[in-house]
Amino acid sequence: MGILSDRDIVESMMTGHIGISDFDKRGLTPNGYDLRIAEIKILGKDYVHRDGTVSVPPRTMFYVSTVETVRMNNYFCAELWLRTTWIRKGVIGAFGKIDAGFNGTLTLGAYNASDSAVEIPIGERFCQMVIESMQSPAGKGYSERSGNYQGQNGVTLEPKK
Repeated sequence: MGILSDRDIVESMMTGHIGISDFDKRGLTPNGYDLRIAEIKILGKDYVHRDGTVSVPPRTMFYVSTVETVRMNNYFCAELWLRTTWIRKGVIGAFGKIDAGFNGTLTLGAYNASDSAVEIPIGERFCQMVIESMQSPAGKGYSERSGNYQGQNGVTLEPKK
């Protein structure tokens, strides 16, 4: 029980206990995996950016979807931490926990708190996923509890109905 190391993450993927699609070994950290940006949606705009570099205006909320689809079995969950690269540029992230039993891409909320636009390239690493082993399996995984965002793909702002 505890946090998975880089070696534990690779082994857990090989045994099928967790899944990270589009896995890139450069994303491995000593105690996690860096998730990359697939899409960015700026609050108040009708479109989603899927390529190039996105300029997020000052004091603006935006949403990021991950390249990777993440799958946790009922023995694992994960915490998300904004990479300090973005914190140093004035970005603040508000992330939840990846529940045991979750499967899908992630939609992450962030805010450019700086007085300047922040340039964010699609494909860049955005946050670190720290995977935790639970003492016992969840009695009911994410899909059985709420499952509102189970199987999501891309920036998803409303739960499935």
